[in-house]
Amino acid sequence: MARRRKKTVSEELRGLSDEELARKLEEAYRQLFTLRLKLSTRQLANHRELPKVRHQIARIKTFQRERELAAAWEAAQKEVS
Repeated sequence: MARRRKKTVSEELRGLSDEELARKLEEAYRQLFTLRLKLSTRQLANHRELPKVRHQIARIKTFQRERELAAAWEAAQKEVS
């Protein structure tokens, strides 16, 4: 019997709409702010959370940029045709 493959974070983000991606990005920035605040007040238990959130922000921005470039490419192709 074949195992069912778990969705990766990238696959999950690819399936989201532009508005949902923007919402996820806002949540990630809020989480980063909270973590930085906890770090400065010495309340942060796991310091490895900071790079994880930064990486998540970068991943979301990458998907947003991919969609922006794809839309620009489609518009350029319509102008040429």
